[in-house]
Amino acid sequence: MAAKSFDMIVIGAGPGGYVAAIRGAQLGLSVAVIEREHMGGICLNWGCIPTKAMLRSSEVFHLMHRAKEFGLKADGIGYDLEAVVKRSRAIAKQLNSGVGHLLKKNKVTAIMGEATLPAKGKVSVKTDSGTEVLEAPHIVLATGARARELPGLEADGDLVWTYKHALMPPRMPKKLLVIGSGAIGIEFASFYNTLGAETTVVEVMDRILPVEDAEISGMAKKAFTKQGMTILEKAMVKKLDRQKGKVTAHVEIGGKVETREFDSVISAVGIVGNTEGLGLEALGVKVDRTHVVTDTHCRTGVEGIYAIGDLAGAPWLAHKASHEGVMVAEMIAGKKVHPVKPESIAGCTYCTPQIASVGMTEAQAKEAGHKIRVGHFPFIGNGKAIALGEPEGMIKTIFDDKTGELLGAHMIGAEVTELIQGYVVGRQLETTEEDLMHAVFPHPTLSEMMHEAVLDAYDRVIHI
Repeated sequence: MAAKSFDMIVIGAGPGGYVAAIRGAQLGLSVAVIEREHMGGICLNWGCIPTKAMLRSSEVFHLMHRAKEFGLKADGIGYDLEAVVKRSRAIAKQLNSGVGHLLKKNKVTAIMGEATLPAKGKVSVKTDSGTEVLEAPHIVLATGARARELPGLEADGDLVWTYKHALMPPRMPKKLLVIGSGAIGIEFASFYNTLGAETTVVEVMDRILPVEDAEISGMAKKAFTKQGMTILEKAMVKKLDRQKGKVTAHVEIGGKVETREFDSVISAVGIVGNTEGLGLEALGVKVDRTHVVTDTHCRTGVEGIYAIGDLAGAPWLAHKASHEGVMVAEMIAGKKVHPVKPESIAGCTYCTPQIASVGMTEAQAKEAGHKIRVGHFPFIGNGKAIALGEPEGMIKTIFDDKTGELLGAHMIGAEVTELIQGYVVGRQLETTEEDLMHAVFPHPTLSEMMHEAVLDAYDRVIHI
């Protein structure tokens, strides 16, 4: 049987792969996309989307307890964890079928199966009905990543969970240990803590949310502690003793090991790329610490093979994967493209309070040799924040003193994951402090704080 030919084959239909496939088809290429598990990948099915649905439930639950503050009455407040999970799964399913529909609409050939690359330009797909061989001059690897498992801390689905188990929990934890305080760990800690689990977070670095600006990390820690979380920094879980219904964690803090008991543990200690079983090594594709090595244009060094998204390394963000997917598809179609700049990609964490950032932290800007100006504006100085009942939070801006370039922006507080995009656009347009000062921000909005944080960097702030 002759191999089916395409212009471009994409392996993996997550937010990188399916977007690459659609963009390629829009540009007139014949495209096949191969997915072994579910359309939309981890992001839509087990990551970004279902976690946001669950976090929304816990946020509403938290607000219900504050009804009196708003002049409202709410009695007998409670929750049904099963119903919360059911809503989250239904949303994931809706978006999953949406991806299938988009691929069909754009005339992309979608194949469910396991792919390997037996030779350059060839893809073998093992499906339910057998094996078929496809060929294309351009192959895009978008196989994503999975949770990293540390020896002795492996998930079992009962006492120790990965993000997947945490999205469909076998029970509501009473005493929860979260190992790792990156975005995934903190979001789950926030969700379960809000619903009443006694939550402890262990972070090996010297502060939680270690990729964020130190000032923001500090404010987050304060907020989480106030909500009843126990935060252990510069700490490491050495081992877990599992017994029926309980886990004893051996935690090393300050050189001493102490034991603490929990009934549930979530391990969120990073991710590893899905590089196995593809046949990459035989083709000469370089893999470094589970991630495929690429140049700024996502090329692997083997002609006609590209890698995008989590597989190609940090930042591990769906929006980075999608953007790279579009760039690669356009490049294959012969368009002039701009590489995706990791430093211009915003990171968002949807805990309560929300956290969002783009560009350099204050420490990174100083390290890079910039003479800087830093501006702050607190939520308490903003009319809309007070009207919303959300007076806790801050926006921080960092500028180059010489050029006025916006080097970075960091936020903590209500809805900052939506606000950050203003600064992202500003950086994309190579804005200076002057442009931002002259922009008129609507009143009353939270976005006015973005204006004031710029003014503050130049000693012109009005409302504090």
